[in-house]
Amino acid sequence: MSHSVLKFSVVAVIAFTAVIRGNSQNAGLPDVFKQQPVPEQLKYLEEHTRIYDNYRAIREDMFRVVSKNTIDSINKQRQKINSLTQQTVKLNLHIDSLNKILAGTSNDLEKAVRTKENIPVLGMSVNKTSYNSIMWGITGILLLLLIIGYFSYKQNRNNTLRTRRDIEELKTEFEEYKKKARLEREKTTMEHFNEIKKLKANLPGSRP
Repeated sequence: MSHSVLKFSVVAVIAFTAVIRGNSQNAGLPDVFKQQPVPEQLKYLEEHTRIYDNYRAIREDMFRVVSKNTIDSINKQRQKINSLTQQTVKLNLHIDSLNKILAGTSNDLEKAVRTKENIPVLGMSVNKTSYNSIMWGITGILLLLLIIGYFSYKQNRNNTLRTRRDIEELKTEFEEYKKKARLEREKTTMEHFNEIKKLKANLPGSRP
């Protein structure tokens, strides 16, 4: 009889405990499990639960909510990590593309600097300093030749003018000489004619 009573008492206590636990699990969850992040929920559990023989008693509904929230948080962090990883890959590709563009720009800049420092002359690339020296040398030579040519032209012009004056003087002298020679010839002819006339007059038998 006592054994049956004890058995009934144990069953009653277990049933009562199950009812109390079921009622407590069906009670509403605190707001911390609905609004706060997982660390705050764990902190709440740490402050509002007790430890029995190194075991912590946690309500089933709280445990499930915390577990779900923890898993969701981990999944969100994984998604965030995956997204950041993808962004990192894209950024690395973009950086590689920018590095290639930068390398090409650097090469173009070096070519532009070399082109600026060098000048193509007759199919050859000549340094700008050497080119300037050559051009100034050529300019100096041309200027010297121009000066020499100018003085040569001036001298030749003076010689030409002098020669022309000499020719004009010679022409004048020649004309005067021709005129004088003509007069002398006429004079000589008249004298010769007069002499002949005199001779004819002095010949015997000639009429006085």
